[in-house]
Amino acid sequence: MRAPSPRILCFAAVAATLALALGALAACGTVNRIKGPEDGASTEAAARNVAPDDPLARPTQVGWTSARATRCGFIFSPEQLRANYLGAEQAMGRSPAEMRKIEKAYDYTRQSVLETINDNPGYCNKERTDAIRTDLNRYLAGDYSPNARMGR
Repeated sequence: MRAPSPRILCFAAVAATLALALGALAACGTVNRIKGPEDGASTEAAARNVAPDDPLARPTQVGWTSARATRCGFIFSPEQLRANYLGAEQAMGRSPAEMRKIEKAYDYTRQSVLETINDNPGYCNKERTDAIRTDLNRYLAGDYSPNARMGR
């Protein structure tokens, strides 16, 4: 029996590589279907329009406001705001599983909104900074009710 030709071996290697690549891409969708969507908001519009009765409305909007205030140069400690907010949620008797979800929603929203708005030079207009100031001051005072404003 003679050995396969180098050309056939090359085609077999390419076919195997393509099969592995397609399998990996298919697995990405499978993992997302099993894991579920990301908790929190991935864009500013999603954070702004979260329903107040959504269990993740508070962490989404506080994280959103933190990202916006950071982008617009407000003087505050984002780490302290996060710690105070998570402490308030913990004081409400949230379970460890709920706290993990709340923390994940806050962090995901803050990071994704920062990435979304960071390159927009006209983002921090007067109307928007007034709305951010109102929400940030409310959060710094310990009122985390979910009714943040965009500033139209």
